Amino acid sequence: MKSFAAGDSVHIARIGTGIVREVRSRDRYLVDIKGRSMVVTGDQLQTVDSAKGRADSVRSHLDDADARLVARTPPSLDLHGRTVLESLEALDAFVNDAILDGHAEARVIHGRSGGRVRAAVRKRLAELPSVRSFRIDPRNPGVTIILF
Repeated sequence: MKSFAAGDSVHIARIGTGIVREVRSRDRYLVDIKGRSMVVTGDQLQTVDSAKGRADSVRSHLDDADARLVARTPPSLDLHGRTVLESLEALDAFVNDAILDGHAEARVIHGRSGGRVRAAVRKRLAELPSVRSFRIDPRNPGVTIILF
């Protein structure tokens, strides 16, 4: 089992690279990643060198244009045809996955006339501490843009 010290650069799979700020008991570490702090266990951490090698091998399978497109395109969730309860369940999973994948922005497509679904989505987003802000897309009132 690897141990890390305060100040070490580390990588957490699907989240990103950060700095160990504090070593805690039972193999737990306080890590700052992308302006946020989180407590993780040592088995979730990799040294930056080993994580970089793995990421480079994944990137080599994509050509440069595809990699840039994937990096720029925010994920989206289409809620058309779902009930309010189904929409909220899908929204929770979607937000979690978008944050873990390291996206700064995401889009939820709820439709223009779906007042109940849109209201439920906005209420749930206001309750989530990981959501910095959200707004209706000015070019499409049937879409909510979320910023993490």
